[in-house]
Formats: sequence, structure tokens, C-alpha cells
Amino acid sequence: MADTLRDELRQIITEVTEVEDIPEDTLFADLGIDSMMAIEIVADVEKKYDVSISEEELPELTHLKAVYDKVQEKLGQAS
Repeated sequence: MADTLRDELRQIITEVTEVEDIPEDTLFADLGIDSMMAIEIVADVEKKYDVSISEEELPELTHLKAVYDKVQEKLGQAS
């Protein structure tokens, strides 16, 4: 499941940003991902996984691994 989740998140980010190669620990800012794209990514993630990510949590989501960890945390709370 973990690899599937990571791949799905990478796909969501790629669809929003059109950045093909998204390393797990590279900062989104270094990939040219701006705050508007980040908001769209979070909205897509919330919709796909039926999770809620608060505005206070947004600054933590600076790279793919951070998004993955946050979604894992939220999915764990839901079960």
C-alpha cells in the first residue's frame, strides 16, 4: 500500500505541476511549485483520500515525503 500511495501522490503532483520527475525529498519550491499549485495539490489529495488538511498544516508540506507522511497520518486517524 505504501508504494501505491506514494505513486498516487506523485501522480497527483505531476498532474497539477506538469513536473515529471518528482524526487521524494526535493523541496517543491526547488521544482518551481508555487503556493497556488500547492493549494491545488492539497485539494486533490483531500478529495481523493477523503482527508482534511488544515491551513496550519500546509507549511509542513514542502516535499513529496512530507505530503506522504501527512496523508499516512490522516488515514491512520480515520481507521
